[in-house]
Amino acid sequence: MEQSHSTARLLEQHTVRHLVLRLGIPAMFGQFFNILYSIVDRIFVGRIPGTGDIALAAIGICAPMLTAVTAFAYMVGIGGASAMSISLGQKDEKRARAILGNALLLLLGIAAVVTVLLLLFRRPVLYLLGCSDAMYPYAQSYFTIYLCGTVASLCSVGLNQFLLAQGFAKQGMISVVIGAGANLILDPLLIFGLDMGVAGAAVATVTAQTCMAIYVIFQLRRRNMPVRLSLHRLQGALCRRIVTIGSMSFLITILDNLIIILLNIVLRKYGGAVQGDCLITCATVVQSFLTIVFCPAQGITSGCGTIFSYHYSARNFPKIRQAFAYVFALCALYIGLMQLSVQLFPQVFAGLFLQDGSLHTMAASALRLYTFALIGVAVQYALVDGLTAMGLVRYALPLSVFRKLVYLACIFVLPHLLDIQYVFLAGTISDAIGASFSLLLFFSYILPRLRYMDSGS
Repeated sequence: MEQSHSTARLLEQHTVRHLVLRLGIPAMFGQFFNILYSIVDRIFVGRIPGTGDIALAAIGICAPMLTAVTAFAYMVGIGGASAMSISLGQKDEKRARAILGNALLLLLGIAAVVTVLLLLFRRPVLYLLGCSDAMYPYAQSYFTIYLCGTVASLCSVGLNQFLLAQGFAKQGMISVVIGAGANLILDPLLIFGLDMGVAGAAVATVTAQTCMAIYVIFQLRRRNMPVRLSLHRLQGALCRRIVTIGSMSFLITILDNLIIILLNIVLRKYGGAVQGDCLITCATVVQSFLTIVFCPAQGITSGCGTIFSYHYSARNFPKIRQAFAYVFALCALYIGLMQLSVQLFPQVFAGLFLQDGSLHTMAASALRLYTFALIGVAVQYALVDGLTAMGLVRYALPLSVFRKLVYLACIFVLPHLLDIQYVFLAGTISDAIGASFSLLLFFSYILPRLRYMDSGS
């Protein structure tokens, strides 16, 4: 019984600033190590002699669909962790344990269905994503092997959210360090040592994700875990609650990846057969850099999600307002530093992935064009993820969708007005307009309603 109240004591006895630093920073570093899965793959694949550029583009083609698969893990993980935190705030520990058990069953079921469907339709899916005949052998190999590890991928990412929600940010960080470390060791060994090429990168990633999943499950099964992982009877009401809360994260990820797919299609259409492949390679570099930016920022908001969930259920709205401020400050500090770095040294980031001189210059230009207003994303993460953690999807969804609609409009309109390479300005325009819209809506509409609830009316 003493252990079951440890999470509540943590959230009640410490200041919001202390909690944001204690939960957000380890989660941020955890996600930073987590991105090494895709980033390290791309760095090593880009250096494969003779075929590195085309193989890198092939991974970029696969990435949106594979990230969309991971969206299911965040849907169940974030939705379940938020629902569990809300139950803990209501002192309903039995329901909290049942939510964790049902989340595990959801992850296993979704992984089985997604794996079978995508393996059956992988060829049309890859060509729909913008794959060319030259890319297909590399994309097909990477895609197939990666899908075979879907169970490990979903369980590692999804269940890790429950470690973070219970205040075990350090263990959550260690889990991704284990996975990233295994991937870093195996990538050069399999890609170059055993001459497996792009297939070796996929095998390394699947193995690393399996290591991470084993560690997370072991941690959640420990006796000192306040809400311990165990199998529960599948309950429709709990599953619907998990999916309802997590649907926001799922929709955001799906829309983000749909945007990447549409961008690749536009680049191929207006760039032509030869320049199209080059531009898609540059887009892969841009998305790789954005992963370095967005995943740690998402780590901050995921790690701090339980602060919003718990205090919302406890109706402690002054602490919720403090949480918005501190989470934004932490996100803005990290994203601002990354924006400054890429604007000053775009060649350095492009050089991580590319060796070809002309492609290197083109990718560096694309990075600069895309990131002029990158700090606006800090507003989106703090507001959207904070509202989502409280289950207020009706407020969070418009903030996120508006920015994506602006981006979509830009990628279709800009090629008619400017050279195709300037389509990367879509990122800057959508970040600036999206952040402005989010702040306006939050302070004029959403925050007054939170104050109204604070008054107890």
